[in-house]
Amino acid sequence: MKKMLGIGFWELIARIILRNRIIILSGVVLLTIFMVFQWKNIKFTHTEANLIPADDKVNVDYDKFLKNFGEEGNLIVIATKDKKLFTPKVYQAWSDLMTTIKSHKEVSLVISVDNLQTLVKNDSLQTFQLKPFVNQSKIQDENYLKTIKADLFTQLPFYEGLLFNKKSGAIRSAIYLDKKIVNTIARKEYVLNDLIPKIEKFEKETGVDLRTSGMPYIRTLNAKTIIDEIGLFIGAALLITSLIFFFFFRSFRATLISLVVVIIGVMWSFGTLAMLGYEITVLTALVPTLVIVIGIPNCIFFINKYHQEYQKHANKAKSLQRVITKTGTATLMTNLTTAFGFATFIATNNTLLVEFGVVTSINIIAIYLLCLLIIPIFFSYIPPPIPRHLGHLEREYLTSFMGWIVRTVKYNRVGVYVTAVILLVFGIIGIYEIKISGSLIEDMPKKTDFFEDIRFFEKEFDGVMPLEIMIDTKKKNGAMRLTNLRRIEDLEETITDIPELSKPISIVSIAKSFKQAYYNGNPEFYELPTSQEESFILPYIKNSLDSTKDNQLKSYVTADGSVARITTFIKDENGEKMEDIEAQLSNKINKIFPSPRYEVIMTGKASVFQKGTKYLLDNLLSSLLFAFLITAGLVAIMFRSFKMVLVSIIPNLLPLLMTAGLMGFLGIPLKPSTILVFGIAFGMSVDDTLRFLAQYRLELSRNEWKIKKSVFATFDDAGISMFYTSIVLFFGFSVFMLSSFGGTIALGGLVALTLFFGMLSNLVLLPSLVLTLNKALANEQEFIEPIIDILEHTDEELDELEKKNN
Repeated sequence: MKKMLGIGFWELIARIILRNRIIILSGVVLLTIFMVFQWKNIKFTHTEANLIPADDKVNVDYDKFLKNFGEEGNLIVIATKDKKLFTPKVYQAWSDLMTTIKSHKEVSLVISVDNLQTLVKNDSLQTFQLKPFVNQSKIQDENYLKTIKADLFTQLPFYEGLLFNKKSGAIRSAIYLDKKIVNTIARKEYVLNDLIPKIEKFEKETGVDLRTSGMPYIRTLNAKTIIDEIGLFIGAALLITSLIFFFFFRSFRATLISLVVVIIGVMWSFGTLAMLGYEITVLTALVPTLVIVIGIPNCIFFINKYHQEYQKHANKAKSLQRVITKTGTATLMTNLTTAFGFATFIATNNTLLVEFGVVTSINIIAIYLLCLLIIPIFFSYIPPPIPRHLGHLEREYLTSFMGWIVRTVKYNRVGVYVTAVILLVFGIIGIYEIKISGSLIEDMPKKTDFFEDIRFFEKEFDGVMPLEIMIDTKKKNGAMRLTNLRRIEDLEETITDIPELSKPISIVSIAKSFKQAYYNGNPEFYELPTSQEESFILPYIKNSLDSTKDNQLKSYVTADGSVARITTFIKDENGEKMEDIEAQLSNKINKIFPSPRYEVIMTGKASVFQKGTKYLLDNLLSSLLFAFLITAGLVAIMFRSFKMVLVSIIPNLLPLLMTAGLMGFLGIPLKPSTILVFGIAFGMSVDDTLRFLAQYRLELSRNEWKIKKSVFATFDDAGISMFYTSIVLFFGFSVFMLSSFGGTIALGGLVALTLFFGMLSNLVLLPSLVLTLNKALANEQEFIEPIIDILEHTDEELDELEKKNN
């Protein structure tokens, strides 16, 4: 390692870059063209994020449910509370809308008032048949429509909670998409190009406000928002970072080349996604913007170093060569730690996070290489910097800020430690206040119409997030037996008693409606058959199911009648109560469906997502520990000192604890988006630590191992770059706060805040620790000699090598 990254290695790299400029630039252009051609293979996700490994029991149970009943998230609901619905003109328009929707090949079934079917018994065939609830020839009669509405609310209890809310008068239609298209692009095209335009046309013609929701609808609009925001993030990141860059350097040329570098990096990031076959998800959509936010600080570091070198000896060629030779290993290590910070997500064993970690890590190294190659070559072709371009090195606001830092470290280290301890206690107390959120929709855009529609359905129909219970009786037609129907009814009563859950739907509801039909539609008989009635009613039910194909009634029992399904919906705002709800249901299930006689699985998208959040949280500590170990390993390789490992970790651990404490006190829950903050922030914050320690090592050799003089000399060199890059990162990550997604806003804001704390910690706490522990850390045998040739190099060393090579 010492030989590979020593002075000779980077001097060789510098010669190769500066002597092969045309070849390198041509290679970058050709590779960029190749990446652009890969864009045609870019794919967008059409499924929800699954946060749990495929072989986990939660996913195994969910797959078992899907095998028996197919995709559960295929329901779209359209509703209104407008009383004008049951007027001839509006009702006709509503009927036409539903008929048109049903005519599309993407739709398998529409259940609506206008096409509602009621059961009537056929004694000759011992079966039940379907009869239209509405006489279409009478729908122009307003009195008839009023009668229909009254009958719906009083005579059809099966549809209460499914098609109407008896208390509020809300009416809705249920649209079941073909299960084969739910996780394909066909779903997106149907919702965006067919369904939404027809709904908007209906609203315009009738003046009736419709509410639309359901998992396919939510997922489609959510994905559309993600795609729309990619351009917003890239544009905002380019604008903000370039403005900050120009404010610092006051050079159009330097700003231009930095933009060129990160734009190429963005093009490569899209190409990388396509080459790896990864879909654009809510996380991978952030990668191009991250390339900009991370790439600009790299540009700042290289250009700032070039200006510092040119200010010393006014030799452009020597300055460009020393940008590479004096900072080669330091910049490589800092980019590696950032890449490793993102790579920690690979340890989560979750496809979504693994893909995010892989593609981000690759592109961080790629943007580093682009900066290393393009920036020295670009400045070799243009005139040297003028005094105006070098003025940022001595700007008053910067010198004042660095002066305050130096005075604090020099005269008030006790105050620094006291403040650090107070902040540590603050963070630890706040951690105990953090709550865990398993909400599936909490991070969705709250200012959009479809989010307001979700809240409407939660209020009127108790949610749109399905919770499924699958009961395997292990016997053919076992689910149809009266004893098991009564067991299911007993469980449904428990579900009904839980206020967070909606009215359940199952084979029991269907059996009750059959009994009601047997007694000529009298709603007083909407109940399970008695043991005496079983012998003459159940044959009707079995014959009805056997003779009806592709009927929604069969969605609640398998073809052989052995497995039954109970579907209920949960208000997503109560996702945090999922564990308590499932525990309550499990206690009841264990009593009435004892194992191994029965096998009962509780699953559904809401349950899987909540368990996924818990899974991520359980893996957070191991992921962070992995990041700490990698960083500690890099520091140990460079410095071969356990004490230096501790000094490098402490200033970066404190900001993480502060951020966690703020989350607790501000009521920001732990969820998939906020869990990511800690790994990302640590990987980027530790860059400043390595830059400071690398420069400190160099200053020790320059200043004859005088500790204080070396520490304060470090501020003159590394301090400026640390300040510049931290400010860019702070505002760069703040770009994500422009998002309409709560999770992306939280991610951007918390990472920006953590990096700001990290900058102050590395500029104040880190040098204070170095000064306090100076005797241990300045031991030449332990600290200096092993890495004298690995990090940065003195001017004398470089002059000697240049003379030798010349």
